[in-house]
Amino acid sequence: MSDARNRPGVSLARLGVIKPGSARSLDWRKTMAKPGVIVVGGGLAGLACARALIESRVDAVVLEAGDAPGGRVRTDVHEGFLLDRGFQVYLTAYPEGRRVLDLKALSPRRFIPGAKVWRGGRLHTVADPLRRPVEAVSHVFEPVGSLLDKLRVLELRQHATSGELTDLWQRPQQESQRFLLDLGFSEEMIDVFLRPFFGGIFLERELTTSSRMLEFVFRMFSRGHAVVPERGMGAIPEQLALKLPSGALRMKVRVAEAWGHRVRLSDGEMLHADAVVVATDPGTAASLLVGMPAPRMNSVTCLYFAAPEPPVEGPWLVLDGEGRGPVNNVAVMSEVSPAYAPKGQALVSVSVVGEAGAAAGLEARVREQLTEWFGAAAVSAWRHLRTYVLPEALPAQPPSALVEPHRAVRLAAGLYVCGDHRENASVDGALTSGRRAAEAVLLDLGR
Repeated sequence: MSDARNRPGVSLARLGVIKPGSARSLDWRKTMAKPGVIVVGGGLAGLACARALIESRVDAVVLEAGDAPGGRVRTDVHEGFLLDRGFQVYLTAYPEGRRVLDLKALSPRRFIPGAKVWRGGRLHTVADPLRRPVEAVSHVFEPVGSLLDKLRVLELRQHATSGELTDLWQRPQQESQRFLLDLGFSEEMIDVFLRPFFGGIFLERELTTSSRMLEFVFRMFSRGHAVVPERGMGAIPEQLALKLPSGALRMKVRVAEAWGHRVRLSDGEMLHADAVVVATDPGTAASLLVGMPAPRMNSVTCLYFAAPEPPVEGPWLVLDGEGRGPVNNVAVMSEVSPAYAPKGQALVSVSVVGEAGAAAGLEARVREQLTEWFGAAAVSAWRHLRTYVLPEALPAQPPSALVEPHRAVRLAAGLYVCGDHRENASVDGALTSGRRAAEAVLLDLGR
């Protein structure tokens, strides 16, 4: 069991947070001076927005309904294991992340550039030919696409990394599957490798996501590394929150309505400000903002298991290349960062993409599929820790959603919105939209 010293988490005292029920919980709104800006939501976008405003000497307060910052990017501590709320990775090439995060302080732990793919009764290795050339050559004839398909991956890399990033978002777009077929990839390569790989990122296996998003993601993979912070993905919002001044982040404060210049809390109290930024998840934003459409959301279910031994050695992403079961991808998180599991144990993360993840009997079907991969003796020894059913994990990004890649953040006088649904569905998109909202506020305030 972990103790308080080892738990990842923001120091509430450091942030000046007053917990409901404490002696001062009823006083903070009375003692707090009228803020310049109220930011509704303490996820990545809201924290990035507040940080940019405060750095420009505009007073801002973040009102977060939950008990900790992060929104959809949270890490729970369970029996000494670090459980991200859904399998997530951070890409070190994210341009906005490079601007606002101290990546070194997060102690990032890298995945191996490539994947293990289950097909035909065993795992096959697919390695990045530019970063792991010896391994790539030694596995060039693995039955994961043809030699021509593997050369097409290099062409995709060249295409995705060419030109400026701003140009990428203006390129002609189509659904990702059609885009990959037009590049010359075989249907076999798409089904065996590209579908589970990108499907696990977009959280949809039909590959209806915009080709612009596919190129952006592949560009980021090509120019950087896929990592997790040593202490879990929740360390990212925690770092942003700790950069805010004391009292700027208020947890367990729920906003019921939002307008330009004011919000109404769930207890009926009205708070006024020079501007209001709604930085919640897309569904909540749609409920707070009149006329704001709720985007279609992609779902995922993540199951965590404690294992006495890692089923795969090394920080590999493991993909299902057959599509015959619920599992899309597996990662042994303790092989990526040992801090994810207590000493002597392994943490296995299993992702199931789509609505099937909520079906009854999922754990049994997952175990049945992975027994074929790793053997009955190994999987029977796994202990189920927790399952996260996330029906609104990520905004869908079909071509229609990215016709305008940078959607408006200013809605009306004194009212703004930000989040990954206003940019692109990624950590970088959330951070970027938060900055853009702050810039719009600053412009309107004459700052």
